[in-house]
Amino acid sequence: MYIYSSGKIVHQSEAAISPFDHGYLYGLGVFETFRTYGGHPFLFGNHLARLKNGLDALNIKADLGEAEMKQVVTSLLRKNGLEDAYCRLNVSGGPGEIGLQTAPYVDPTVILFQKELPPSVPLREKEGIILKLRRSTPEIKERLKSHHYLNNLAAKREIGPAPDKEGIFLTGDGYLCEGITSNIFWLKEGELFTPAVETGLLNGITRQFILALAEKLKLPVREGFYQESDLEGASEVFLTNSVQEIVPVRKIGDQTYRGRDGRYVRLLHEHYQEYVPYLNSIEDMKEGNTHDKND
Repeated sequence: MYIYSSGKIVHQSEAAISPFDHGYLYGLGVFETFRTYGGHPFLFGNHLARLKNGLDALNIKADLGEAEMKQVVTSLLRKNGLEDAYCRLNVSGGPGEIGLQTAPYVDPTVILFQKELPPSVPLREKEGIILKLRRSTPEIKERLKSHHYLNNLAAKREIGPAPDKEGIFLTGDGYLCEGITSNIFWLKEGELFTPAVETGLLNGITRQFILALAEKLKLPVREGFYQESDLEGASEVFLTNSVQEIVPVRKIGDQTYRGRDGRYVRLLHEHYQEYVPYLNSIEDMKEGNTHDKND
């Protein structure tokens, strides 16, 4: 497999970073994961905008123009012979002196990874498991999609490697927060519920898209602080992330849900699939600026 590494496409066996890179030494970096469908990077505008916000928060200066980075994605897809792919765009502070740095980082390390995915995602159910480990609080005001992943890794070790299980974090105060690599939603009496960003969750791009899609479908939404008991009586629960899209939950503890047979899960999944071949941003959908990817 080939990767893009700071301006060049190289075979993965030839890729290297400096041992003085502050992404390696101090975890100073952010990343985005997104999918391509038929060569189109879905919601790429939103992913890149969030990446840039994270870089600003970390004082990393990186020139990542949207048109230029889309071309990088396309060129790498072509080199790897892919159309439907998992992509991870990773930016770290780059090399520096040993020690904590307060000056801006001006020589970042930019890497784009890809791997093959199937062209469409079926509705595959998972079991939700409430974690004993609590969600760490964000390092700064808002959680970044950063290299600081120990909380997630420890949570994954708690539930084990089974791909059909997802751990669900509670906050230190006992509120529902998010999955290990996902956001969580549930349906009660025709209303869609999800934890608020203020719980310390990562505000996923797919989470934001589902909220916008619900608004378009006139599905009432409530964001707030909820406890595990609030899942009682829910008819449907689902998880979201950019690679797995919408993941129905069949059970959490002793509670069972409709899983892939859920009315709203199927409705949202159906509408989701309509947009994946061409949509660049959530704002485009809201404004009606949806056009074919070849225009």
